[in-house]
Amino acid sequence: MRVPLSWLADYVDLPAGVTARDLAERLTRAGLEVETVEPVGLDITGPLPIGEVVAIEELTGLRKPIRWCQVRTESGGDTRGVICGATNFAVGDRVVVALPGAILPGPFAITARQTYGHVSDGMICSARELGLGDDHAGILVLAADTPLGADAIELLRLRDHVLDIAVTPDRGYALSIRGVAREVATAFELPFRDPADPATADRLAQPGAGGPVPHEASIDDPTACDRFVLRTVSGFDPAAPSPLWLRRRLYRAGMRPVSLAVDVTNYLMLELGQPLHAFDRKKLAGPVVVRRARPGERLETLDHVRRELDPEDILITDPSGPISLAGTMGGLHTEIDESSTELVIEAAHFSAAGTARMARRHKLTSEASRRFERGVDPELPPVAAARAVALLTELGGGSIGGVCDVDLPRQRSAIRMAAGYPATVAGREIPPAAVRDRLAAVGAVVESGPDADLLEVVPPTWRPDLTDPADLAEEVLRLEGYDSIPPRLPRAPAGRGLTAMQRVRRRVGQQLAGAGYVEVVCYPFVGPADWDALGLPADDPRRRTVELVNPLSATESGLRTTLLPGLLRALVRNAGRGFGDLALFESGLVFRPDPDRDRPAPRPDVSRRPTDAEIAALESSLPDQPRHLAVVLAGNREQPGWWGPGRVASWADAIEAARVVAGAVGAGLEVAALGERMPWHPGRSARLSVAGSEVGQAGELHPRVIEGYGLPPRTVAMELDLDAVAAAGTEVVQAPAISTYPVATQDVALVVATSVPAGTVTEALAAGAGPLLESVRLFDVYTGAQLEPGMQSLAFTLRFRAPDRTLTVEETTAARDAAVAEATRRTGAVLRGT
Repeated sequence: MRVPLSWLADYVDLPAGVTARDLAERLTRAGLEVETVEPVGLDITGPLPIGEVVAIEELTGLRKPIRWCQVRTESGGDTRGVICGATNFAVGDRVVVALPGAILPGPFAITARQTYGHVSDGMICSARELGLGDDHAGILVLAADTPLGADAIELLRLRDHVLDIAVTPDRGYALSIRGVAREVATAFELPFRDPADPATADRLAQPGAGGPVPHEASIDDPTACDRFVLRTVSGFDPAAPSPLWLRRRLYRAGMRPVSLAVDVTNYLMLELGQPLHAFDRKKLAGPVVVRRARPGERLETLDHVRRELDPEDILITDPSGPISLAGTMGGLHTEIDESSTELVIEAAHFSAAGTARMARRHKLTSEASRRFERGVDPELPPVAAARAVALLTELGGGSIGGVCDVDLPRQRSAIRMAAGYPATVAGREIPPAAVRDRLAAVGAVVESGPDADLLEVVPPTWRPDLTDPADLAEEVLRLEGYDSIPPRLPRAPAGRGLTAMQRVRRRVGQQLAGAGYVEVVCYPFVGPADWDALGLPADDPRRRTVELVNPLSATESGLRTTLLPGLLRALVRNAGRGFGDLALFESGLVFRPDPDRDRPAPRPDVSRRPTDAEIAALESSLPDQPRHLAVVLAGNREQPGWWGPGRVASWADAIEAARVVAGAVGAGLEVAALGERMPWHPGRSARLSVAGSEVGQAGELHPRVIEGYGLPPRTVAMELDLDAVAAAGTEVVQAPAISTYPVATQDVALVVATSVPAGTVTEALAAGAGPLLESVRLFDVYTGAQLEPGMQSLAFTLRFRAPDRTLTVEETTAARDAAVAEATRRTGAVLRGT
């Protein structure tokens, strides 16, 4: 939300000496984060007087229109010549003249210069050159009564500061000048002048005698809308321009001026936080009804997109059908244009959740929907509509008609809170009187409850986010200042530390990171497109998901039942950014709904601890949420270099990742062929089991899955149930004992047939050497003329060490001879040189 300080000053008088930076700091401390403080026009310097065009000479023989203008900047004063290329002004018009020595935004220094055969002694300015808008097609022409010679910097308020505030979803009221001004007044303890005063608005918008009759309206679905107001204007001049002050405020708030009717509705939306919409009354077919969409209905919106409507969409309709997506965007058929003289102004209070879902469903986010989905004050529609018709008739002529106000009953119940509750939350003393004052400053009505320490608080209508005592406590602490809460480190109970599952997750993560994998965290949201891309059949249980009530995206409205969709999207994203060799892993919960437990969850009172029965009911309503672990690999698993060619990741690497996980928790992993099961390749995949129970799968992905996601060729993956693997393992993996005594090394060279694998000889040596053997390593393989054909020489280093003593030569030699004897027995190996 962009907030010009000059606009803010209409409703709260800032103390002398308070700078824009001071104000930004105070608002940030109060919970409204000011991201930037943008100075506007501070680099403009004069002389920049208001001038009058005295004479115009059209220069001929040029490729574009050029005028030699004579302007006067003081009554009876001398004129000066200025070259100008604009043609939208005439003799007698008042304009802004930048004289030599002036500096405009850029910075752009003005000097007298020779051009087109004349000396241009200054410049006549456009709106863009003054920082008042984007319009550079013509000169800024001022009202005829603008004082001649006045300083344009002060007169037009060219200097300002704009606060850019990041408004969180729970503070919709701050998407308005009114809301921010109230926060400023509260922060500095200053009076607040409310621009939404109903009495003032009604006085300004009294229907004239003989004015247009109200346009009829009704609400068909109370869950979609509970207040709907229509005001009419007749005889409006569509050619009437928006005044400069209105265009300046819109531009600095980040909106582009369009026309007077549109600008007025946008201006009041920014000022009050109430979205408005203007219909051309002549294009309405009859009474207006707010209802849900019906099957088969369509609407072409103002962006020229013809939209298929959903039965949950909230519509504004007339007898001809839908005319607007309520709270989001109007319909093209009833829009106002350059010939609209009869207007109907609509202001309403639509369902926040319904508007949010509709905007996301149609991928159509607007300034109006941003406000409605955060919650709009239901008392604002009649005030905003009255302000709108008053401004329209003041600036564009015409007469004000009657009002149609459909107001359905709403109940705003009181919240009971102990007066000492905010102090308990903060861990510091807050007197009950201060609690009352802070809540009253928010706009709440605070009364004493049945108990002496109990307060009954009715939140203001513009704060729908205040629903329970925790919200009220947060408001008190916010206004007290979060920096006033003493910092205290939490004390962990002695002797506890990490849980068993936390230790497993940490150990597994460290092992995979050591194996070259990078951990990622993906969104847990999935949709039908993911199941189609994975090739899951229609009856696959993984397609049954827990559906979100208010999803971020209508196309991903379910919670994942497998980690693969998110991981595969992450791999595609990274591969698209030039990272060809990837090894990613994720550990996270999956959500498996149980039809037998598919029932609404209870909502216990948040002012106390839930009872054991309520906790049991909550847990029983939740889906199963096992923790899974998955990896994906693409590209080279081993990089090429001077040491040799690289190696592409294969299904064996995916299985090895599963072995790493199982080894980290001390579980025995069993690997068997998987067969045909999507999304796996039928001949290059495996079933992973622990203690005879299947816990996951690993291998190469099916070619159709690779094509569906746009994955690199031969992408491999693995996913297993980490909870099941951990349950079958041992929590503590016994590390080998390390002896402090010296090592004894023996080298042996054995001659065996070339058909005997080196690994078989290694196993035989390890088995025969006994418990003193620490390690055995193959360091040389020889085949050549000194050996008989079909034979090879394998040279090994055997390391011996005892845990309790230094080994003697005799002990080491005996162990070596035993190892050679076992290798001879198993493989027919002969000690080389004998």
